[in-house]
Amino acid sequence: MKKILFIMLVMTGMINSQQVIDKIVAVVDNDVILQSELEFRTNMEAAQKNLNPADVNLHRQILNAMIEEKLLYAQAELDSVTVTDEQVKQRLEDQMNYFIQQYGSRERLEQVYGMPFEKIKRSLQDDTRKGLMSYMLQQKKFGQLDATRKEVEDFFQTFRDSLPDVQEKFTIQHIFQNPKTGERIKKKAKDFAISLLDSLKHGADFATLAKKYSDDTGNASQGGDLGTVKRGALVSEFEAAAFALAPNQISSVVETVFGFHIIQLIERRGESIHCRHILIKVKSDEESDLKAIEFLTDVRDSIVKGKNTFEHYARLFSDDKETAKYGGELGSFEASQLDKSLLDVIYKLKEGEICYPKRLEVDRNVYGYHIVKLEKRIPAHKANLDIDYPDVKRIAEYYKKQKLYAKWMDEIKSKIYWEIKL
Repeated sequence: MKKILFIMLVMTGMINSQQVIDKIVAVVDNDVILQSELEFRTNMEAAQKNLNPADVNLHRQILNAMIEEKLLYAQAELDSVTVTDEQVKQRLEDQMNYFIQQYGSRERLEQVYGMPFEKIKRSLQDDTRKGLMSYMLQQKKFGQLDATRKEVEDFFQTFRDSLPDVQEKFTIQHIFQNPKTGERIKKKAKDFAISLLDSLKHGADFATLAKKYSDDTGNASQGGDLGTVKRGALVSEFEAAAFALAPNQISSVVETVFGFHIIQLIERRGESIHCRHILIKVKSDEESDLKAIEFLTDVRDSIVKGKNTFEHYARLFSDDKETAKYGGELGSFEASQLDKSLLDVIYKLKEGEICYPKRLEVDRNVYGYHIVKLEKRIPAHKANLDIDYPDVKRIAEYYKKQKLYAKWMDEIKSKIYWEIKL
């Protein structure tokens, strides 16, 4: 819920950037809410939840939510809540990735908002900072909130008849292989980048090569031009290389998480640089895919034959580093939380069984193959305090937080000026 509210706050900033003659529908401290902002938020909420955007009650609910968001920011300023540039940068990156997923591509996002990707990011920085400050304020107030055993038991006794049934649950582990991690495939990409660098050294035009070969689709058509960016806005390896260049100088091949770059500095002004680049991504091919599948098949066979445990091989070989350190443990999931393709695999497994390698789409740009072990299966059932205590505790804590939040918000509303102008 907090993430959704934050996203909404950021999107509101986009509307603010448009030159629209508008009606003020609410005033909060030194800020205002415009009619266009309210309409935008209402239409988005209605589209997401299949509701009627003309519903008066929906408008009222959205307006109240927007007022609370601005009150939270005003309170955050009063409480001297601060966030770092690095925190804002990371949150902004998360939001931009979310928007790209929603619109399908960076190009489509640029078309919708009528400006280059980097300009969209810059226009959202202020609202991102405000939203992050509001979030940090709530974390400071409720982040450590806990429900005691007695509170959970009392909550369960009071609401047990209205609690939803617990869906069937699966505890699963996996070992993941990314075909692009192989040295052969990385060398292929680096060698191609080196060949482009050689062409540049022999007089080839940078912009022409960027348009033809760069894998950064957001700026390849502009000759790889990244515009002017401040220190801290780029990944560390890229930034270190770019700031070390003299104007018009071209770097050697630079490796980052995105692939291999060739960078040219156009201009530097203090802690800001204007540069362009050519990006060559590490791309898998049929051979690297086949090797990943064969490797995982061998690992599965070793586990089935008892040569070592699933946990051992996960820690040793899985490219999912977050779960590898826990023996490949992904956690417990209800059926509705799992992708259909993964659910189809799990339904066919018995407890303790491991599937053969399956393709896994991590996001639009990353995929791989994994083997999955069904560690435990819990059938659907009525909520039970003994079996489902962690889930009941989370619901009880949410209920407790909502009550405390409502009381806290009433206190904020009594201290900070706000008024509805409708």
